[in-house]
Amino acid sequence: MVHTYTVALLLGLSAFRGMLCAPLGDASPALDTFNSTSLGFFARATPSPPHFVIYSDRRVSGLTGPPPVAQVKGYNVFALSFLLTEGAFDKAEEWTQLSSSQRSSIKSQYAAAGIKLIVSLFGATDAPTSNGADPIATANTMAAWVKQFNLDGVDVDYEDFDAINVGDGKAEAWLASFTRQLRVQLPQGTYILTHAPVAPWFSPNKFGGGAYLQVHSAVGSLIDWYNVQFYNQGSNEYTSCAGLLTTSSNTWPRSALFQIAASGIPLSKLVIGKPATSGDASNGFMSTSTLAGCVQQAKSQGWNAGVMVWEFPSAAAAWIQSVRSLAFPE
Repeated sequence: MVHTYTVALLLGLSAFRGMLCAPLGDASPALDTFNSTSLGFFARATPSPPHFVIYSDRRVSGLTGPPPVAQVKGYNVFALSFLLTEGAFDKAEEWTQLSSSQRSSIKSQYAAAGIKLIVSLFGATDAPTSNGADPIATANTMAAWVKQFNLDGVDVDYEDFDAINVGDGKAEAWLASFTRQLRVQLPQGTYILTHAPVAPWFSPNKFGGGAYLQVHSAVGSLIDWYNVQFYNQGSNEYTSCAGLLTTSSNTWPRSALFQIAASGIPLSKLVIGKPATSGDASNGFMSTSTLAGCVQQAKSQGWNAGVMVWEFPSAAAAWIQSVRSLAFPE
């Protein structure tokens, strides 16, 4: 996924990363605590599939923070993007600019509509492993931010391609340590914790450190689901139902949906991610009608994890209504 204020060209598994970030400041301790009998616990409990996830990074004139719930009807997770190692940017930053009462009001409206509000971490402009960020300290700081600003959880959009491509296992170990510490601070069943890997990172024997097959082996039980990015990986990658669902190309072998599941990733955790328009990604775009047909086909074969889209406002209520229409009509 691409940070709004950084010009990025994603070619294959490369990404340009900007370094100009706002300071995070001192994150305060958790402002709210929950136990298994509190209403707060049930309000935050991890939702069951299908998951319909929309990211929001782009500034929208006249709008600070998330849009009115009517504009995102049909989704059940809204991801404010991004919280970086050096601070909150774009929609995540906008969330901090609202007053506590404004955030509380928005949160209540989203909860009433069945939509969880989370923050997405890192994105294409952050390279935490390559830049030497400490995974434990970073997890602690980011989890404190989530608690301070009363969100439902996090999405780990790790795109440190250089670290994965080195193949020495350090990126995978970093992600495992980071995820474990997030779970210390953001307990499972109380907070959502998702990851958003690119689909090729599930290709067996393609990366020396194992990429996301290794991450899943180490900490998959702590991750609620994967918002898999089936885009930005080549002009002909994941653009047909067959390529998306059953038979990926030789470039990224065994990285189609059901092939990933065959490698041991639970099918119920594999959310199909796509760009809203051809302009929202370098490649991998599908029309809503084509994607709806693929989603219907996948559901007929036992999949029900859901769909992710990058990003609002290119995608909104009408987009997800179309994509859900054949398999998950409202």
